[in-house]
Amino acid sequence: MLVHALVRPDSTVPADELYAVAGALGMTDQQVRLCVKRLVAEGRFSQHGRGRRAVLHASPGTAETLAVNLEFVRHAYRQDQGLAPWDGTWRLFAFAIPESARAVRDELRSTLVYLGAAAVQGGLYVCANAVTALVEEAAQRLGAAAGLTVLTSRDLRVGALTEPRDLAAGLWPLEEIAPRHERLAALARWQLDRLDAGPAPDGAERLAMAVALISEFTRAHEPDPLLPPELLPARWPGPRARELTAACWSRLTPPEPATGPRLFRAYGPVLAEAAARGAGQPSGRRSPRS
Repeated sequence: MLVHALVRPDSTVPADELYAVAGALGMTDQQVRLCVKRLVAEGRFSQHGRGRRAVLHASPGTAETLAVNLEFVRHAYRQDQGLAPWDGTWRLFAFAIPESARAVRDELRSTLVYLGAAAVQGGLYVCANAVTALVEEAAQRLGAAAGLTVLTSRDLRVGALTEPRDLAAGLWPLEEIAPRHERLAALARWQLDRLDAGPAPDGAERLAMAVALISEFTRAHEPDPLLPPELLPARWPGPRARELTAACWSRLTPPEPATGPRLFRAYGPVLAEAAARGAGQPSGRRSPRS
């Protein structure tokens, strides 16, 4: 993730910057060398030069896959700010794929979970968000469209569970996801305190803080189905963690992010939108420290 985060618009990663940021994150030079060696062996990058004077070049295929789809992140912030209320509709997806196409079945199942769906029972998944087009696109790509059934309902019952919040608590592992957001919030608060206390971090430390923040953000959000607020427990930590992340990110972003590492180019627009709409403003940062 560190190497990918530092890719510049010309698809290069200066080794001196890579080693400096890695050092600020507590990584050893040996760890960096082994990582670079593996990336080169896998054909993801090529290396020109040696040591800290080297330059890594992302392969064409790697450069294409580095384009991050951040629509889910944007949707999460819109939910936090009341701009994407739940319409009360459950989206259900059922599929019947034979054992001979197990790889296709597994891939479709993984896609559903990635999009925030939860298993109701064998071959039946439910999602609260409008992801039908994405599921159908994946099924079409996998050649499984004929075995996919899509339906919607405003009256879902699973066993004895009928209330939306009870259904959400029973279908998704919210108790496992909440601590991830709490860790993200704690890191963002610590970084804000570091930035407030001064002195201002140098380039390598600033990049290291950004990488650490987005790494923790990713850990929190990869398993998160981004359920609408109407389905979440009271005092759910996700919105506060995202608010603090946006506040911290606005302090870490360099003056010209478009010319800098991919990390800022990818996340910058989404988090800037969130900050502009009010998430992460100074007045919102005082309460968790008081």
